[in-house]
Amino acid sequence: MSILVNQNTKLLVQGITGRDGSFHAGKMKAYGTNVVGGVSPGKGGSTVDGIPVFNTVEAAVKATGANTSIIFVPAHLAADAILEASEAGIGLVIAISEGVPTLDMVKVMPYLAKKGTKLIGPNCPGLISPDEALVGILPGNIFLKGNVGLMSRSGTLTYEMVYQLTSNGIGQSTCVGIGGDPVAGLYYLELLQMFQDDPETKAIVLIGEIGGDAEERAAQYIQEHITKPVVAFIAGQSAPPGKRMGHAGAIISSGSGTAEEKIKAFEKVGVKVAKIPSEIPDLIKQVMK
Repeated sequence: MSILVNQNTKLLVQGITGRDGSFHAGKMKAYGTNVVGGVSPGKGGSTVDGIPVFNTVEAAVKATGANTSIIFVPAHLAADAILEASEAGIGLVIAISEGVPTLDMVKVMPYLAKKGTKLIGPNCPGLISPDEALVGILPGNIFLKGNVGLMSRSGTLTYEMVYQLTSNGIGQSTCVGIGGDPVAGLYYLELLQMFQDDPETKAIVLIGEIGGDAEERAAQYIQEHITKPVVAFIAGQSAPPGKRMGHAGAIISSGSGTAEEKIKAFEKVGVKVAKIPSEIPDLIKQVMK
């Protein structure tokens, strides 16, 4: 098993005729993902890499039975694309678009909650269930099928951590890049519960970073609800206060959101925290004994 995406995923690519959309549609299809269609207004009736293109998500869903959509559209159009997918009955939306205005997402989230649509992103690399489905821009060749679930606010750290795991023969059930924007879709709490409920996942890796209190809340949730072993890594341990570090959410202010606070929160509930990414495989082996 896996969480969120698998061999039953029927994927639409919104923005498929653009540079990024067409490139990654081909990569996802080549990996084995069931890419059933693309959406690009005014381009309906054409194809991209053998994938049929539709003018609207509604038309694409009716023709293909798509249940998942990935969004490669400019930031100022991303919110409308997410809403269009939700309105058409898509159950899971992955928004790759970077720079989506925070106020746009503030308006989008209540609608998605009302419709029951799950969202990953925006400003994320997507997710993968190795050997089943790749939905995003992740490099599929570094992943290995196995029983460790992984979630991360950082795309590049996702790749680094997976490389460390795979190089040590530790496979993954599903890996999710949640993105680092202030307002985003599924986050640590929801994904922790999904991995907890997934019989294939035996241990969980959580990659956090400075800024906000998501990691502290995750630590509390782990203590109260998660019985599977969890290990963590916090990026930004040397970041100075008041300095934005990469993500919109990765900023420390007034002593809040520091790496030290997050590490203490995890260690307090028994979660082992790596000092550097290369320590994660050994920690996983320790907690899975």
